[in-house]
Amino acid sequence: MRLRSLAAFAVLLILCAGFLYEIGLFGMVVWFNYRNPANTPVMQATLASLRAHDPNAHLTHEWVPYAGISVNLKRAVIASEDSSFVEHDGVEWDSIRKAWRYNQRQEELGRSRRRGGSTITQQLAKNLFLSNSRNYLRKGQELILTYMIEGVMSKRRILELYLNIAQWGESTFGAQAAARHYFRTDAARLTTGQAAELASMLPNPAYYDQHGATAYLRSHTATVLARMRLVEVP
Repeated sequence: MRLRSLAAFAVLLILCAGFLYEIGLFGMVVWFNYRNPANTPVMQATLASLRAHDPNAHLTHEWVPYAGISVNLKRAVIASEDSSFVEHDGVEWDSIRKAWRYNQRQEELGRSRRRGGSTITQQLAKNLFLSNSRNYLRKGQELILTYMIEGVMSKRRILELYLNIAQWGESTFGAQAAARHYFRTDAARLTTGQAAELASMLPNPAYYDQHGATAYLRSHTATVLARMRLVEVP
């Protein structure tokens, strides 16, 4: 009886701790609705990894406001990553199911290519609060954060945050740093072609940073260009 009571108390403590943790995360979501993040867990992990090989390594990142980012890039990223961005409530369950089935099939065939079913809001939740690790616990927390973000922030703010903290190269983060790194221009001046290429890099930015414009990247860029005029921008 005593052991049962202790076990129940331990479970209660765990539940209370979990609840307080989620309340803390919600407070951070509200904070980031008004304040711009200086860095993120993904940035910190990337820098630590780079400095393991080069103690002088640093990240390139410069915040620009929503109006300082070309509408071409906004359209391109939505077209490439999340065509229903302005319509959904944060999660596209059908896309998640399709990605899961595709990845299972790829694993059975021994292939390494994987497909993600994450929306822009889910990617923001991961980039802003979590990490690049892949496990069910992290995915569950990502979903909770996604609904928090959608409940607090406008689509415009979500896209502004995402474009400013997305990884666009081995050490390059955010639209402004990406525009400077790849095209020697500002994020506000990106052309449709440049924007489509940057958006096409997002699933694997470090790879394209090292290997340049592969045949697959050129093909996907052409697809994004064709889709851009069809998407709505907040």
